[in-house]
Amino acid sequence: MSTPLTRRTLLGRGARAALLLAGGAALAACGLAPAGTAAPAGTTRPAPAPRQPNPSFVPDVEIRLHAAPAETTILPGRPTAVWSYQAELLAGDPANLEIIPGSFLGPTVRVRRGQKLRVHFSHELPGNETRSIVHWHGLTLPSEQDAHPRHAVARGQTYVYEFTVADRAGTYWYHPHPDMATGRQVYQGLAGLFIVSDDEEQALGLPAGAQDLALVIQDRSFDGDNQLVYAAGDPMAGAMDYLMGFLGERVLVNGQTDASIEVATRAYRLRLLNGSNARTYKLGWADGTPLTVIASDGGLLERPVERPYVTLSPGERVELWADFRGRPVGTELTLASLAFTGAEGAGEAGGHDMGDMSGGHDMGNMSGGGHDMGAMASTMANAPAQGAPLTVLKVRMAEQFESDDALPSVLSRISRHRLADAVNRDRPRSFTMTQPGSRWELNGRVYEPEAIAADERVRLGELEVWELVNALNDGETQHPQGMLHPFHIHGLQFQVIGREVLPELRAGWESVSAGYVDEGWKDTVLLMPGERVKLLLRFAAHPGTYMVHCHILEHEDMGLMRNIEVVG
Repeated sequence: MSTPLTRRTLLGRGARAALLLAGGAALAACGLAPAGTAAPAGTTRPAPAPRQPNPSFVPDVEIRLHAAPAETTILPGRPTAVWSYQAELLAGDPANLEIIPGSFLGPTVRVRRGQKLRVHFSHELPGNETRSIVHWHGLTLPSEQDAHPRHAVARGQTYVYEFTVADRAGTYWYHPHPDMATGRQVYQGLAGLFIVSDDEEQALGLPAGAQDLALVIQDRSFDGDNQLVYAAGDPMAGAMDYLMGFLGERVLVNGQTDASIEVATRAYRLRLLNGSNARTYKLGWADGTPLTVIASDGGLLERPVERPYVTLSPGERVELWADFRGRPVGTELTLASLAFTGAEGAGEAGGHDMGDMSGGHDMGNMSGGGHDMGAMASTMANAPAQGAPLTVLKVRMAEQFESDDALPSVLSRISRHRLADAVNRDRPRSFTMTQPGSRWELNGRVYEPEAIAADERVRLGELEVWELVNALNDGETQHPQGMLHPFHIHGLQFQVIGREVLPELRAGWESVSAGYVDEGWKDTVLLMPGERVKLLLRFAAHPGTYMVHCHILEHEDMGLMRNIEVVG
């Protein structure tokens, strides 16, 4: 049996390949050239022209959104170069755009269900980032509004989004979605929150204003000059991070390291987004206080649920009712990512041994093409492993406040899908993630911009059962170091109806499974190694082409993504 593929063994492979080849050939030598390097047959259709405003569409809110280089202060000393969404409100209420103070993240868009929104998107991203597009993650939209990669626009072009906000109150977000460049563009700073309210939510009297806090959790690495380091964007050093997903050295919350907030001794609504490229968080209070969850990806749950911690993979959101009453002023709580096992060697003792990973070669001499492999490998080795314990946020009680804040016992009404109504209830549509060599595949395929297989066509309005499978492959990712995958479906919200895991991998699964929040609507779901998840879903609103993919962004860029054609 072959050696299980881990970050440790893969970096060794990447180093040996770099010794043999220079420049962009290094990834190909590892079998890691991202999907789309060469256009597959039948993909020569030119990209559609950018959308222009529709004169008959009268928006309630109109925004100009522009992605461009910027600088921000993250660490002491030199400013950090980032890419940032800059926004201008052209029509609407000033409350529709909310700037996050001191953050490079894009402004939070706040709208009400039923409002009509127009967004003029353009960019001037540098270097090879010639195309970009914005995905409104979690929203149910027509396919031309959903950011299919073929809609990505070049520098100097504008793509106009026009849609009615049809989704229920919830915490959604927006980020780039160009083929082969999503990971780098998000990592450099392009992301923002999209928060929807509605009458049902407003009637609950949940914490609002200063007591409604949105927290975007990301991990990043920096060099000695405070500049972002992203190895997956480097053709020599990025082999490991294309295959495994990029893990950063430091946790950022709303764009700041060592994040802390001051609160009053009352109830707060904490909206948590995992905006990291690849890292999953097992979020809990360090003192063991349980978490009260009131919402997930697709909005409010029917009733509050209590968890010892919440497991949040890239792209997922939860909302917490955090009650700080009864805590003395001056005390501090720590929101931490607790340790877990069972994913790519999580829980192994010690860090990366660079000597072992070099295959006996001098890492400093592997810099063909001008790349400093020693420095890059050192940066990668310093990143905490997937599942390592981390401090995320400090919360300090700064003000005594007497309140009668009350958590509603009923939050919303959710119409439950019935398995008996599914057209394929006895033969689920399967999506299996595998790694037969040194690349990821979905049902044995990688992403092709225009390709749609016969089993990737879905009928509009039909309720279906889907079974997602995180398969293990003998000789590649196998127990105990298989990879987790967060699976995202564009164009709808789904309901989770079942989970199973291979018996030999159950211990790792149980280290995170108590933190799953499957009670509500979801658009992204975590699969641990060896796990199967069954979903009930219906594309009810719009025909067109949508995406399904792993939300480890490097996996998406590498081709772990396919088209789904919804046929009316």
